Amino acid sequence: MPPPWQPPTARRAKRIPEDQPFIARPSLRKRALALGGLTLLIGLVIACPMGLAASSENGGAEILLAVPLIMFFFALVVGLQLWLVSSGGPVLAVGPAGLWIKTRPTRGQAIWLPWEAIDQIYRRRWGLEKMLCVRARDPRAGGDLGAFTALDAGMQQAFFGTGFTATVNFADRSEQEIMAAVLRYSAGRCRVA
Repeated sequence: MPPPWQPPTARRAKRIPEDQPFIARPSLRKRALALGGLTLLIGLVIACPMGLAASSENGGAEILLAVPLIMFFFALVVGLQLWLVSSGGPVLAVGPAGLWIKTRPTRGQAIWLPWEAIDQIYRRRWGLEKMLCVRARDPRAGGDLGAFTALDAGMQQAFFGTGFTATVNFADRSEQEIMAAVLRYSAGRCRVA
């Protein structure tokens, strides 16, 4: 009897190579607008009660000094998040032989999976983020990627059902373009939902 089919070993890289026919990169503009709006909303939620407290009879105006400090802290966190996400290169590359996808949501390495090694590709939403999720046929495909990647992949596994995800709503391509490229290049070799 022939041995059971084994998927080819996955290739890894520090960044997704840019030689594929279809590449999706993170959109700094889209993410900055969303996170900036969220930061302003949080600032308003914090500033309104503080303004009411400062305008009361025995309230002090010095409490209002906390608002710029809190907003500065949120701006630093948002700026760090924007830098981490946008400096890691493309999030997805699709070609006739398979796809490259990041193994961490921020920076880090990427993995190449041939279409035959992919069980299912589907979309999931978590908060503001809409993700393209890739589930490998072999659950060991994401093994030995390092301790930090294993931690990130474990959290992604809990939220999305897989450790291989790419943003579709905060990418430089539309969700329709990304899904059309995945359908075209996969050519029925894996399930796409």
